[in-house]
Amino acid sequence: MPSFAPIRSVERALDVLLALNRHPVCSLDLLHQQTRIPKPTLVRLLETLQRKDLVTHAPRYGAYSLASGVKLLAAGYHGQPRIVEAAAAPADALTRKIKWPLAVAVPDYDAVVVSYSTIPTSPLALLHSTINMRLSLVGRALGRAYLAFCGREERLALLDILKLSEREEDAMAQDRNALLAMLRKIRQQGYALRAPGIRPVSGTLAVPVMEGKRVIATIGMTWIASAVSNEQAVERYLGPLQDLSRHISSRLGQL
Repeated sequence: MPSFAPIRSVERALDVLLALNRHPVCSLDLLHQQTRIPKPTLVRLLETLQRKDLVTHAPRYGAYSLASGVKLLAAGYHGQPRIVEAAAAPADALTRKIKWPLAVAVPDYDAVVVSYSTIPTSPLALLHSTINMRLSLVGRALGRAYLAFCGREERLALLDILKLSEREEDAMAQDRNALLAMLRKIRQQGYALRAPGIRPVSGTLAVPVMEGKRVIATIGMTWIASAVSNEQAVERYLGPLQDLSRHISSRLGQL
């Protein structure tokens, strides 16, 4: 039995950090829905976490997200992230079968970052490594799949942030109607492709990895464009990639 009652303010601060971990970009309303903490208390907690470099705030859009200081909270833990633990073995197995390299990406504010790659297993990889590569939510297949399947409120907040981006690959974010139409198509078809003109030597097909109803990561396959067309890639590999995504989701539930 515990020797004292838990400190409520500490519990609430951790609830806020956990909510921001589940939804990388959050409005105050969404945080209130997720934590049930009164909004005045939430504001005080968020401002305190900002002072400790654990949370960042974009006042223009009212969006909160985790800051780089949260990495220090896990600096003493050396186990694999859950998504890598769940994805590594089945992703390696699929690459041994189809030969093309796979990558698992997770959200990081206004982009996705590759957290695992099967390049070492693939005889057809064009790059030596993609680990920690930062990829556009607008131009890259792994990013598009996340942006299309994340929650509506998170998606709208991300679109506001991306509209301020000066990166060439994010240029489509300036035309919100066109981008929203593209994202609707991705949700309807269940997959995303890389934007034309970005690294035309290769192509990437990506699908979301879900944990319950929430997209937690994306997984994609990259091929050499001269060997496989986009249409051929979708026809041949979409099914196995979606099966892999479901398998990873199942493994996440067991961890």
